[in-house]
Amino acid sequence: MPKTMGILGKKIGMTRIYNELGNVIPVTVVEAGPCKVLQVKTEATDGYNAIQIGFAEKKESRVNKPMAGHMKKAGATGYYHVREFHVDDPAKYELGQEISLDSLFQTGVSVDVQGTSKEHGLQGVIKRHGFRGGGAGQGFTFHRPLGPMGGRACPGRVGKGKKMPGRMGNDTVLKKNVVVVDIRSEENIVLLKGPVPGAKNGLLKIYSK
Repeated sequence: MPKTMGILGKKIGMTRIYNELGNVIPVTVVEAGPCKVLQVKTEATDGYNAIQIGFAEKKESRVNKPMAGHMKKAGATGYYHVREFHVDDPAKYELGQEISLDSLFQTGVSVDVQGTSKEHGLQGVIKRHGFRGGGAGQGFTFHRPLGPMGGRACPGRVGKGKKMPGRMGNDTVLKKNVVVVDIRSEENIVLLKGPVPGAKNGLLKIYSK
């Protein structure tokens, strides 16, 4: 993952806007921040440099005691999402510091966006790998199966990398060089050009360049 600071956000959905020339720009609407620095990790104390931040506050009554004690050090009550960003110089940050859109991004710059792709469950080879399948006319008995695997007596096993049915989606995906179209600080909203990984309400990590 990129070794740079960023912010956490929630994917709201997609829409489109028009630029000054009247051209349509597809954008993803993301509610990003504000986030609070909960812990500063250094090589001397933790073996690596990182900043731990929290996003989406929740009631103190919903936080267990160990996490409540951890949050209290940063002057926070609790967060639904707690993630780390690896940084080169953790000395730039301090406990309780607020990370906002304005402090990291500007309109027109490129960012990297990480999210979890949509879960599709167990899928066959046609949807998962794009196999053609068999004929659909009368007399055909082969429609959507995998087909021969080529193992049999020699070598007597399925070769590595064979395309087969299995779990599809629910993977960590990093999309690079996504352009920031607009920032609406008063609403904690950022508009990113094009689609980004994940479903609606999914958690996103947006890395600054």
